Amino acid sequence: MKLYDTKAGELRDFKPLVAGQVSMYVCGPTVQSAPHIGHLRSALVYDLMVRWFSHLGLRVQLVRNVTDIDDKILEKALEQSVSWWELAYLNEQLFATDYRRLLIRTPSHEPRATGHIPQMIQLIEKLLELEYAYKSLDGSENVYFNTAKWPNYGELTHQKLDDMEGESSNPVKINPQDFALWKAAKSTEPESASWSSPFGQGRPGWHIECSAMAVHYLGESFDIHGGGLDLRFPHHENELAQSSAAGHSFANYWVHNGLVSVQGQKMSKSLGNSVLSDELFDKVSDKAVRYYLASAHYRSVLDYQPEATTEAAAALSRLHGFVVRAARDLSETRFKQLEAVDLPEEFTAQMNDDLNIPGALAVIHETVTAGNTDLDDQRLSQAHQRWSEVVAMLEVLGLSVDTSNQTNQEHRALDLLIRTLIAERNKAREEKNYQRADQIRDQLIKIGIELSDSISGTHWSLN
Repeated sequence: MKLYDTKAGELRDFKPLVAGQVSMYVCGPTVQSAPHIGHLRSALVYDLMVRWFSHLGLRVQLVRNVTDIDDKILEKALEQSVSWWELAYLNEQLFATDYRRLLIRTPSHEPRATGHIPQMIQLIEKLLELEYAYKSLDGSENVYFNTAKWPNYGELTHQKLDDMEGESSNPVKINPQDFALWKAAKSTEPESASWSSPFGQGRPGWHIECSAMAVHYLGESFDIHGGGLDLRFPHHENELAQSSAAGHSFANYWVHNGLVSVQGQKMSKSLGNSVLSDELFDKVSDKAVRYYLASAHYRSVLDYQPEATTEAAAALSRLHGFVVRAARDLSETRFKQLEAVDLPEEFTAQMNDDLNIPGALAVIHETVTAGNTDLDDQRLSQAHQRWSEVVAMLEVLGLSVDTSNQTNQEHRALDLLIRTLIAERNKAREEKNYQRADQIRDQLIKIGIELSDSISGTHWSLN
């Protein structure tokens, strides 16, 4: 298994710190508003990573935090005339609902920032003691990290301190690039949004939250730190600096997923082109959304086009159509039982190559094409092997055919209807009424049903 490590700037062989185990910390959402397509994509990337590690036999401990106290949360709550904690909780539930719809597995721990203030205070105290942090120069309760004091600052994003953006002039800080570890309480903010500390009344800065929670749950050294590419700087750069300055080895690999664009443009609130999750789920099935979000390599930009989800739904229907067809056509043979099967070598190679999901999906489609041909030509043993492989690959990616009773009934009803039309078409052909036979075939093609005539009869599949 190879992973692209942002800090190293190259693909690295993945070797866990503890044999047989993987420890991961992923930056979850800041719950200021409802989830959008970028949030879902990021969560799915690390769900797929967890699933693949699990398939490889590794025990995965995943921590995905919730930032439930933040400047933006306070601002949004004020705009909407609600309590900040109420706004954060309601949005957190929206995220949880979407995660369930996408079949994203529940992490080992999902800590809220507000539940770990003592750990954050303890880490800040340590940085003050080591003189990598200082109290505000104006005598207020603000505490800052001294970026110039830490010699490796910028190592994650390969930047020099002098080249980084910072406030041009701020008399309360030593360096323009210094960032807040503790923010003094403001008279304009609710009292419930501040906590007591040795530095004074206030709340933690954003960056210290993740450093404290990661170490609390995973220890001072862990395998992977993940998140969106937009978090690389300053959030992850600052996390790395303050954690390293405190003496923690911290993450062994830094993994970042690419962002989402909308019809070639950067997605942003200022452009008014944000794609909320409801817009995705309203168009196609939940699993089709999952397929779509996984269809681009996790490190690349996913460009949203209005027709993209429909195309993804059609592609997934083709895969599911083969599984259903094979199950139906093989049900009366000695190949009825689906046994455990090894994944195709090419599929495994793609997954091990920096989690190349598009390559893995291509392998599934190729296997489906071969499997349909096997069924057409009555090569039942080969068809059974393809069927078994496709079912196994879909399971790894969380894209299995829905086996609920309702879905089975729907498939049976559709199968009965199409078989009736096939029988009518066959009769028309026997009577040399080719116009009617072609008319039936064309009607089925229009609704996405493909017919294939073989020596064993006429079979249908979703196109």
